[in-house]
Amino acid sequence: MPTVTCFGAAREVTGSCHLLEAAGVGRFLLDCGMHQGGDAVERVQDETFAFDPASLDAVILSHAHLDHSGLLPRLLHEGFTGPLLCTEATAELLVIMLKDAAGLYLRDLERANLRNRRRGRGEIAPRYTMEDVDAVIRSCQGYAYHQSVALADGASLVFHDAGHILGSAIIEIRCVEAGEPRTLVYSGDLGKTDSVLMRRPATLQHADLVMMESTYGDREHRTEIDTLAEFRGILHDTWARGGNVMIPAFAVGRTQEILFHLGCLYHAGELDDWQVFLDSPMAIAVTETYNNWLRLLDDTDRKALEAADRASLETFLPTLRLTPDTEQSMAINRIKSGAIIIAGSGMCTGGRIRHHIKQRIWDERNTLIFAGFQARGTLGRLLVDGIRKIRLFQDEFVVKAQIETLGGLSAHAGQSELVAWLSAFEGRPATVLVHGEASAQIALAERLQTELGIEAGIPERGEVITF
Repeated sequence: MPTVTCFGAAREVTGSCHLLEAAGVGRFLLDCGMHQGGDAVERVQDETFAFDPASLDAVILSHAHLDHSGLLPRLLHEGFTGPLLCTEATAELLVIMLKDAAGLYLRDLERANLRNRRRGRGEIAPRYTMEDVDAVIRSCQGYAYHQSVALADGASLVFHDAGHILGSAIIEIRCVEAGEPRTLVYSGDLGKTDSVLMRRPATLQHADLVMMESTYGDREHRTEIDTLAEFRGILHDTWARGGNVMIPAFAVGRTQEILFHLGCLYHAGELDDWQVFLDSPMAIAVTETYNNWLRLLDDTDRKALEAADRASLETFLPTLRLTPDTEQSMAINRIKSGAIIIAGSGMCTGGRIRHHIKQRIWDERNTLIFAGFQARGTLGRLLVDGIRKIRLFQDEFVVKAQIETLGGLSAHAGQSELVAWLSAFEGRPATVLVHGEASAQIALAERLQTELGIEAGIPERGEVITF
């Protein structure tokens, strides 16, 4: 019987990594993600693989977010030589994501080693190099949605649109073992049904085992209409206080959604006179990639861009300024009020947003808006949970800025949407919940039992599932 072993995102949200094994078919890794939170160097150095990377036949990637792809360079560094299978758009995004992450990691490692040398300590050897990133990119094989990909004798793979970010996919794998057909469906990260820019997640009908994400398994999201109204209100209130707005945004997905919302407010005459800054070289590059793949986006929202006679997300918002250079980023600090600053990283674990927080978190006129999930152990989670003092760059800052959360801008399906997606399957397929904190998974499992009669498992790290 085929088995899946959960090596990451098991009773936690980040670090997706699952090993599929089937006799006569092969060993396939579903995602190879990095855990989020804490020091970047420590995260990479402390990660370990509980399997031999050289023994894998292929890696199958659901999408480009680092909690699903961030350890791919280390996987190759430790011996993996097979192909990386993903969608075409994901392959393009990986070039940006992995090069940026590697640059940050290697710079942080260099600083850490400088400190170690000054203290007479040994240096830390890198777990991977930029050459490993290049090797990952060369190993990528991109496919279109719905295209059947042969894996081995009697086994095939199909990517379906997950509606989460550009190129995100639900992974469907069919194989035959001992004459018996088996189908695994791995949801990856499922998007909301009413998200802007993204299409609705595809629904499937048959599976012997469904591995479903559960990030928001214990809660619902506001509708896009209500969220946009809330967003508009926050902006107006901050404008009236003479403040600035900081938005820690994930470079892939959330940034582009926020730009679209701001563009809609601008064309409706409801954006006041805000100056908008996209202060993230990676997010700027990713937004250009979105422009290259507009045909994959939601038809209605694409038509809105066309109706405004704008061919890209950047030109849809005429007040937007791109600040790729460090000097341009630092110049934003001179603006006393009226600036909307969109910067990475989305959980405030690194990037330019930490410098903007340093400059403005202590001023009650300002607002910090979170528009996505904040994992445990991250600065973003601490701020959302109400911490009143933080430490940044070896200094302490009091938190006086308004802290707001726009749950409706999440790129993940809420509880009811997860239940509805699973209900489309025929019968009651075996189901396990991954990519979620235990409390969310327990709440979702209880509802699945009550409404669908499905007894969902909640695997621990290292647990083996047979199907």
